[in-house]
Amino acid sequence: MTEFVLVAGTWLGASAWDEVAAELRGAGHGVHPLTLSGLAGRRDEPAGQQTHVRDIVDEVERLDLRDVVLVGHSYSGVPVGQAGERIGDRLARMVFVDADVPVDGESFLSGWPSDHVRAAIEKNDGRWLPLTADDFAGQGLTDDQIARIVRDSTPHPGATLTETAVLSGSLAELPATYVKCLLDGEEPSGAARALLAGEHWELVRMDTGHWPMYSRPRELATILHRSVARE
Repeated sequence: MTEFVLVAGTWLGASAWDEVAAELRGAGHGVHPLTLSGLAGRRDEPAGQQTHVRDIVDEVERLDLRDVVLVGHSYSGVPVGQAGERIGDRLARMVFVDADVPVDGESFLSGWPSDHVRAAIEKNDGRWLPLTADDFAGQGLTDDQIARIVRDSTPHPGATLTETAVLSGSLAELPATYVKCLLDGEEPSGAARALLAGEHWELVRMDTGHWPMYSRPRELATILHRSVARE
């Protein structure tokens, strides 16, 4: 039985995966949505990026999971990629859902104009405040889905975005699927694009926005199931 560990991006906790998790369980998989330190019900816990990497590794080891698929959405691709390297032969695959991938020595905020984010973090006591409903326009979401994301969101610990990734090898050597959500841009960003040129990475496209666990949960669950069904 494949064990899926699902990790949402900035501002969100395990509840973001409720519908996807139900679909995967219905297909016979083990499913473990994870809330990272400093978010949702754990919002009072201090966290940096390496805290989030440990959160993921600790969950795999605590439950003694094998044949693990680590799924990272958006920001969480950064800690998921590092955790994938660290869980060794427990890893079956990584899936990056419209996600950033870690680059050794670089942070989540590296490589894109982020001065406004850094200023917002400093202004709000070290946290990045969630988006408002208007910010989700054009992402294939219904009003009810937008309301749910806004309700689920909590301020994100800024240190997780500014601390740098630590990798000992190349992610190109690990099996991975990259899910590109087309309403958020047609092609993966630089680091992911380079990794997709390798033999162990595959690209899947979804005709939806950046939050497919809300907008297209059944389709996303099918993609996750298929990512391991062929192995």
